[in-house]
Amino acid sequence: MQASLNCFREDTLPLILYLIKVNTVGYKRLQCNISCLTISRKPMAFLLGLGHCERRPGSKMELPGLTCAVWMFICFCASVDGYPNGRVRSACSSMIPCHGGSPHQSPEHTITVNVTEFKPGDNIEVHLFGPDFEGFFIQARDAERLDSPAVGSFMLVDRRLSQLLTCGRTKNSAVSHTSKAKKKYIKVYWIAPGDAPKRVQFLATVVKKYKTFWVKIPGPIVSQSKALSPTTPLDVTSEAISTSHSISHLSKPFNASGCGISKFCIRNPSNCDPASTSCFFLSFQHEKSSVFIEMSGPSEGYLAFALSYDQWMDGDDAYLCINGDHSVHVRTAYLKRRSPPLLDSENALEDVSWRLVDGVLQCSFRRNIRLPAYKGRYNLDASYYIFLADGEVSEGGLIHKHHRQPLITNGMYNVTGLPQDIGGSRSPGLIKAHGALMFVSWITTVSIGVIVARFFKPVWCHSFLFGKEMWFQVHRMLMLTTVMLTSISFVLPFVYRGGWSQQAGFHPYLGCTVMALTVFQPLMAGFRPSHHAPRRQLFNWFHWSTGTTVRILAVVTMFLGMDLPALDLPDPWDTYTMIGFVAWHVSIDVLLEIHSYCLVRKVEVIEDDRVQILQSLTSAEAEGRLFKQVMLTIYICGNIVFLMAFLAAINQI
Repeated sequence: MQASLNCFREDTLPLILYLIKVNTVGYKRLQCNISCLTISRKPMAFLLGLGHCERRPGSKMELPGLTCAVWMFICFCASVDGYPNGRVRSACSSMIPCHGGSPHQSPEHTITVNVTEFKPGDNIEVHLFGPDFEGFFIQARDAERLDSPAVGSFMLVDRRLSQLLTCGRTKNSAVSHTSKAKKKYIKVYWIAPGDAPKRVQFLATVVKKYKTFWVKIPGPIVSQSKALSPTTPLDVTSEAISTSHSISHLSKPFNASGCGISKFCIRNPSNCDPASTSCFFLSFQHEKSSVFIEMSGPSEGYLAFALSYDQWMDGDDAYLCINGDHSVHVRTAYLKRRSPPLLDSENALEDVSWRLVDGVLQCSFRRNIRLPAYKGRYNLDASYYIFLADGEVSEGGLIHKHHRQPLITNGMYNVTGLPQDIGGSRSPGLIKAHGALMFVSWITTVSIGVIVARFFKPVWCHSFLFGKEMWFQVHRMLMLTTVMLTSISFVLPFVYRGGWSQQAGFHPYLGCTVMALTVFQPLMAGFRPSHHAPRRQLFNWFHWSTGTTVRILAVVTMFLGMDLPALDLPDPWDTYTMIGFVAWHVSIDVLLEIHSYCLVRKVEVIEDDRVQILQSLTSAEAEGRLFKQVMLTIYICGNIVFLMAFLAAINQI
């Protein structure tokens, strides 16, 4: 069976194909060409596709009534809002969103650029602005043939609002939205390719609302200037670089033999072998007055390592293996804060070789230990922090910032000294401590403290600790521990960053809210009225609502923090594990609530004697003491399992 479902929900497609397969005799001869089955907000739109399914002569097709009903149910229920995540590759050619309806005329939005002429390799600012809009799709095309494929590639300015797409064979040749959040202004850079047409026009599709959109809004036309000299250093061939050293191809991959014995190695994951696995690998082998360096890792863009006197990328000595124009360039560079690396015009490297197979980039070269004639090159007989990073390279050779934290050694090392076999971390120690303390606080101490306060008052009512009821002392101890751990954890990111982080989204804002409420809770508890005071019920309500709010916000904050570049736990493992913890806590809480309710129902309510009612309630709760203690033990063990899983994940990054 062959089907083309260009605009269908990916999660329902496998089920539909399966239903057809198991209920169709001779399904292999069925040709079903559903060109654009748009399941829109009007469910009847599914009929667009059914009319295209036909049975070839000689074939048999039987769709029982039940299967047809299931088919129709899926089609009616699978409502989507177009492409809210912006992944609109199916619209690369037409630039028409599969929303149904017709595009509007007289566009309200404008495209502008900062130049009128360009040379291959130039970066052109492209601006899209106008009234609030939810989605967009930008391409550059040959102005003489607007139905031709997209040309050139783009570079993003704000990854929160826009993302790169690959249309056809050109990587990063289109830009679209990341969500349907309203926006007024988008800025990107277009990188002119080496084979750019003489005149290029920018086009944009803009979606204001689901049914309100404009297609191929014409933008300005830029013309190729007569000067053809490229501006990017990667467009020059390796032979043109001022060096007499030749470049060769590696005939076989590197291996980890000799690590810690004859050469200094950095591996991630630890103990991996680049000859058999796709891992990040960097080695230094001291040979008299030079060092032979090997670098390997999964990257179709670039691999780079840098030598630094601290754990910040600024003013560092860097070495890049760059995949571009179907070959690999090995270059030296100087790093300056958040700017792209400044590639050197002169190359101080010898015996350069490279290999690119199955998305794994490998390169090797030799460098003298001391290079006094080359400015910015560090001496290799000193100790440094070592960075290992990877990232993307746009068509035209523009090097993008690494899309995740670089691997950084945990200390300063001399690569010409005693050979060692070490690893590194993609997360700074302070950030790892921040995450670990937050997980300890909000997975164990808070959760257990809340369960004890809610369900163990009658169980431990006759047990005392330091002159107070045991449940209260345990609850207070766990909550004060939470306040202490959260306060320490809260300070660590500010110490690491030296201030507020502008790159962390909503995480720091929610974190500050959680910290404020965490401190407010024990302060409020310190002024609680006595048991029989009129305001006691009001206090109980405020205490419960504040505690519940801060716990919910803490979970949301952890969800957001787990995927930040500074921590970046394995995805989607981290999300599923956190969802599992929330489900675990809720299920235990509900189970204990049901148990308490059933015990209360056993009490014979005597309306005339309130004392007897209280005695009966106490007796009924005592009957479930063993059950609650067993459930508490199981709950604590489960929480510890979740906690250890997160701590192990933090330790691995």
